[in-house]
Amino acid sequence: MERTLTGSAASGPTGSPPPLPDASGLLDGVPRQRAPGPDGRGPSGPGADSARGGRPRPRPWHLLPTPTGTPFTFFYAVVLAVTSYVTAHADSALVRFLHENSSTDVTHLLSAPVPVLAASALWVAGGVASPFVLGFLLVLTALERRIGGVRTAGVFLLGHVLATLATEVPVGLAVLVGHLPDSSLHRLDYGISFGVAASVGALAGLLTPWLRWPLLAVFGGMLLQDLLALTDPLSNWGHLLALAIGVATWPWVRRCGAAEAVGSRVTGAASRRRPGRRP
Repeated sequence: MERTLTGSAASGPTGSPPPLPDASGLLDGVPRQRAPGPDGRGPSGPGADSARGGRPRPRPWHLLPTPTGTPFTFFYAVVLAVTSYVTAHADSALVRFLHENSSTDVTHLLSAPVPVLAASALWVAGGVASPFVLGFLLVLTALERRIGGVRTAGVFLLGHVLATLATEVPVGLAVLVGHLPDSSLHRLDYGISFGVAASVGALAGLLTPWLRWPLLAVFGGMLLQDLLALTDPLSNWGHLLALAIGVATWPWVRRCGAAEAVGSRVTGAASRRRPGRRP
């Protein structure tokens, strides 16, 4: 389709071609470029670093839980802080009573499996000085930021429950056939360590290889060292089993991590498109 000109623009001087019209309003379909930044050297705004090929700046505060960013880890940590305070300051007889009634020994697992499995995860064996406290904060925070709070709780509970059953059921069978005394049915067993070990295994599957394998080597080596020391073989085997359970969740947590990343990008894009409020 030809465009025609009218008026004086149709006839140029001395038969020369007519001048081109002002095309400032004819290219509205072309996307506008991002305006230069205040220094005039390039685009500015939330995506400026990406547009210039820069990497996002590290945020150290993301290593620890927050009530909005990682609510499961944050509020669970608050509960553990309260129970650790009770352990450190309450009467020793009361603390002993609470721990015994929260123990996932064979007797309690046979009589009230669900309540005792939940209660046993409310305490930290060894108190706040336990290395599993630091592992809980760092590992579960990183895992929740990647796959969400509900899925992180699922990984933690999976390791806690399965590793507990895998260590206590053989004890019950050994007592049944006479290989262990009846006192083994009341073995004191509580804490978050199985859940933390499973979370370490799951998180490793979401990291790059140069972080994944050193993490598994260091953490697995610590667990093997504890097992060889024979201080508490049953719990030490449980930690290794929980780590293996976490590793077994890699296909699932990777799918969850990919879905969570897509959801975060969609939410971020929608918030950027939302018009700003008037002052």
